[in-house]
Amino acid sequence: MRVAIFASGNGSNFAHLVEHFRGHAKVDIVLLICDRAGAYVLERAEALQIPSICIRPKEFANKSEYELAIIQQLEAYAVDWIVLAGYMRLVGPTLLHRYSHRIINLHPALLPAFPGKDAIEQAYSYGVKVTGVTVHYVDEGMDTGPIILQEAVPIVEGESLEALSEKIHEVEHRLLPKAVELLATSEVQCQGRRVHLNSSKTIEGEKSSR
Repeated sequence: MRVAIFASGNGSNFAHLVEHFRGHAKVDIVLLICDRAGAYVLERAEALQIPSICIRPKEFANKSEYELAIIQQLEAYAVDWIVLAGYMRLVGPTLLHRYSHRIINLHPALLPAFPGKDAIEQAYSYGVKVTGVTVHYVDEGMDTGPIILQEAVPIVEGESLEALSEKIHEVEHRLLPKAVELLATSEVQCQGRRVHLNSSKTIEGEKSSR
């Protein structure tokens, strides 16, 4: 399974994925796509010896042309799956059609709660007692695709936003590689909104059993 990672910023999840799958028999991370020049994730890719390409939307007339340029690079690297790990843009119909049911996203909240940007801050400000991390398929909506894995993260009384963010990131670094492993070994089946493991355990809307 040849994987491209899309990221826009720091790239900690990108780095963890690359390290996790070094020498893996079934997963090969072959490319980083970034939409922001100067993003730190590009430096991480260079240090980890992963090919990277910065493709900036403002250099194209519209979203379709932007995504066609991305697809050209994905095809050059024979990419099978796309993993969004801190990619701060909605995927459009051009890319969704070409990689239908082969794009997943990492989101730092328990969807469907707190979709979109700044999800950790949204949950913290709202005052919920439990938040978490979700890995889901990407569809045309904002964080609305079928859920593959979730893991809950409790918010402790008096805890700072920084401390909560660190706990969320620790779970992200575990949950995203687990989801990619499941996809690579054909352990995931998506039927409508429901995602099943081959063991027949439904995992939609549940936290992971880690």
